[in-house]
Amino acid sequence: MARQVQAAERDVTVLLAQGLHARPAARFVQMAARFASDITVTAGSRSAMAKSIMGVISLGVRQGTAIRLRAEGADAEAALEALAALVSRSEVD
Repeated sequence: MARQVQAAERDVTVLLAQGLHARPAARFVQMAARFASDITVTAGSRSAMAKSIMGVISLGVRQGTAIRLRAEGADAEAALEALAALVSRSEVD
């Protein structure tokens, strides 16, 4: 019997004051790395792996930008919930 892989997508607006640049991007990547799922972040026509700091920064996501998060894996829903909550705040911890 094959194991079923979960996939989930979520659209969210980035409210972080610095967008996904520097420290907020590092926090985003660290959080993504906690999950086993493969996670992609898309801004406009560009996509990057959420576990890649250079990829996330290269998207140039600023405050107010709508992004799409997509995760595939056993913990896909939990990953999207955590990442969406992070970018929906005005500041990172």
